[in-house]
Amino acid sequence: MDTYTMAAAGLPALGWALHGGLLSRRLATARRDPLTGLHTRTGWTARAERLIAKHPGALVLLVDLDDFKAINDTHGHAAGDAVLAATAQRLTAWCGRHGIAARLGGDEFAAIVTNLGAVDLFDLWTALDSPVTHQGHVLPVSASVGCCLRDQLPVPTLTDALSAADAAMYAAKGHGRRNTH
Repeated sequence: MDTYTMAAAGLPALGWALHGGLLSRRLATARRDPLTGLHTRTGWTARAERLIAKHPGALVLLVDLDDFKAINDTHGHAAGDAVLAATAQRLTAWCGRHGIAARLGGDEFAAIVTNLGAVDLFDLWTALDSPVTHQGHVLPVSASVGCCLRDQLPVPTLTDALSAADAAMYAAKGHGRRNTH
């Protein structure tokens, strides 16, 4: 077989390999929120289900920003985007190597942490309750956080843990803003 024939035979394989690589990158990008860099609901759920199955003592959290609409309405969507990005950075830093965070949509975030000894909920609350500076404006930020320990559930699934964390988050909101349950 001459060089020309070998090159001609190899081009389709090279094309498919290139296409496969691009497709793989697009899928990975689709599982990340472009604004915050966090996992989207789909990407996070797959990983969280594996973590929750492997770590019976995992902590599942839901975070909802308080009065987020007021930030957008008063300071504009760019300011809201800055708050979302700051919240993502704070949640990611808090999780560290011991968990993963996601932006579920809008101003709602989730996280799962596998090593409770490595994190402190008060530190998370303090970080989430810190103002964000955007274009010379100091934007007040607060969040309600709901938590659930996987091993305290009768049926230890991610869906049940998220439901329990959601109920705890709304209980926190019922007690006023800036609460954690």
